[in-house]
Amino acid sequence: MSKQSFLDRPVGRRAVLAGGAAALAMPFISRTAFAAPKVIRASTPGPDTEWQSKGLQAFKAELEKAMPGAFDVQLHYNGTLFAQGSEIEAMQRGNLEIALTSPSDIAELIPEYSIFTTGYLFRDADHLDKVYDGDVGKEFKEKVASDLQLAIIRSQYLGTRHVILREPRTVNVPDDLKGVKLRMPGSASWQFLGNALGAAATPLAFEEVYLAMQTGTIDGLENPLPDAIASKFYEVSKQVVLTGHQVANVFFTMPSAFFNGLSDDEKKAVLAAEEAGKKANDEGVIATEKDGKAFFEAHGNTVTTPDVAAFRKHVLDAFVNSDFSKDWPKGLLDRISAA
Repeated sequence: MSKQSFLDRPVGRRAVLAGGAAALAMPFISRTAFAAPKVIRASTPGPDTEWQSKGLQAFKAELEKAMPGAFDVQLHYNGTLFAQGSEIEAMQRGNLEIALTSPSDIAELIPEYSIFTTGYLFRDADHLDKVYDGDVGKEFKEKVASDLQLAIIRSQYLGTRHVILREPRTVNVPDDLKGVKLRMPGSASWQFLGNALGAAATPLAFEEVYLAMQTGTIDGLENPLPDAIASKFYEVSKQVVLTGHQVANVFFTMPSAFFNGLSDDEKKAVLAAEEAGKKANDEGVIATEKDGKAFFEAHGNTVTTPDVAAFRKHVLDAFVNSDFSKDWPKGLLDRISAA
């Protein structure tokens, strides 16, 4: 007598039929469900302890929480992926998805917006948001998207900039900084600001500042105190002069091609993640600034307040009477002030 096959057995037939029915009942899974995550490379010149870096970390955590596995966010600190000032070209080439670009980076390519690099232009972090989240900011973002193919997502507060010196000296008015080799980023607008403060502006990459201060290659720098603390400049300085010459920001920027190529859900997640990053950054910067004076004093620095009105007049006069102002859109300075 021959052996009964598996399919001839009642239990076997039922198992196969049940398995087939289950397979038919399974939802269709598209190939996109198995697609590799989209890589998002972010570059910043600062260390991972800087508030801007912590904002990027908050962005990464929020995005991965909202869309697990959809993105691979890679954070690069200390200018190790792209040096400060080279990020725009990297984004335009498609080699970088996020940079924290400065107004001076934009002004190098769209001269009319050198107005945003002017000293003593903004009053505080709230004024920054009112300008960049309002009509002026809308026009600015549209121009940047059109001319540079970059999507400016939001302005983030960098901090109020002050002069930090390697050796103490009496500084009350701009003339007191005459001959001081003051480190500034390399762009024309940054160099102009350094000279307008009364100093001798000296171009130097951010990553090189600590050693230059340590060796005396430069006499000082100007920076928001939270960034200076994160980079440990208090170890190589002796004095902070509270000039408050610029309420500074950076723009959370992405290539337009990358951002516009995202699905609606992905864009929504990216915008929400940036909001979380901005919150972490802005609140952290403001809190650290409140303790900045005491921190520097505790680390052996003298903190002095000059004649800020004299500095303000000197810097604003220099910018308004410069070649930069010839490119400024008519009435924009008043619109910024009134925001």
